[in-house]
Amino acid sequence: MVVYGEPGAVSWVESLGGPLIVVPEAVLEAWSGSAGDDYDRACAVEGFTGLIEVGSAQALVLGDEPASTAYLPERGVFVRWSAAESEEAMLAGVDTAMRTASWESELLWQVPGPVVLFDSAWTSAKCHHQDHVRVALEAGPYAVRAAYVEPGPETWLTLVQLHPFQA
Repeated sequence: MVVYGEPGAVSWVESLGGPLIVVPEAVLEAWSGSAGDDYDRACAVEGFTGLIEVGSAQALVLGDEPASTAYLPERGVFVRWSAAESEEAMLAGVDTAMRTASWESELLWQVPGPVVLFDSAWTSAKCHHQDHVRVALEAGPYAVRAAYVEPGPETWLTLVQLHPFQA
């Protein structure tokens, strides 16, 4: 995993060029990456986010571009780095970006528990030896929404926010 700025402050996951994937740990063993057809299914997702079946659950595809991505648990958001002079500038723009975002329609994602963010090309066996981040989500339904935001003249990012779904 790539760490910018203060060591261990924020862990960033990078891609070899395709989409990143967020797979529930409960079905991680079922992810075949580019060794099977799962990578192709992830690549077929259009837009910022999409859901695909993996075993008995769904995985969240972070599409559009292969941007470095971190999860900020205190905000419940994946931050996707499109452009910024530094990690400090990127993270400083998150609050403004969240306030000013023009969010796309929400997806409803049923999560069975903790999930793992990694490059969709990797198999489940290889993902733990590559860039990855474990996100300790509680089981339940989540609303997922995304937005591309330019909070500053040289800071561009995509936000993918997760929040527990309230019917």
